[in-house]
Amino acid sequence: MALISQLFGDEIYDPFLSMVNKCPVLNTPTDWKETPEAHVFISDLPGLNKKEVNVEIDDERVLKIYGERKEEKDDKNVKWHRVERCRGEFRRCFRLPENVKTDGVKASMEDGVLVVTVPKQEVKKPEKKMIEIEEIKG
Repeated sequence: MALISQLFGDEIYDPFLSMVNKCPVLNTPTDWKETPEAHVFISDLPGLNKKEVNVEIDDERVLKIYGERKEEKDDKNVKWHRVERCRGEFRRCFRLPENVKTDGVKASMEDGVLVVTVPKQEVKKPEKKMIEIEEIKG
């Protein structure tokens, strides 16, 4: 136990926190809700502004939210005791259903919360066509 205290200080090592910081899914929490009019994605991106975040939808109806949290410039006179906020690139991808209208997507960001609204459209159901069965006379 003394060795762990020497390595990690007085704090108990938390492997879950370490996993959260390395996992782009866990360090960029995103909610997805569906309303009668749209699919709405809400992502927590604390400390980032809209210039540091990208939102796109590809031809396969995949919504991509990505960017990078820059590392702070290291000052040689500063001693860090703990670094828990994740840095580096992040990326979240969501396959959208067929009922989305990809040309009407809107995104806004306020106080580190990104909101992406993807409008819905009615999906035409394939028409049923009855095929008459012919009788073969032999």
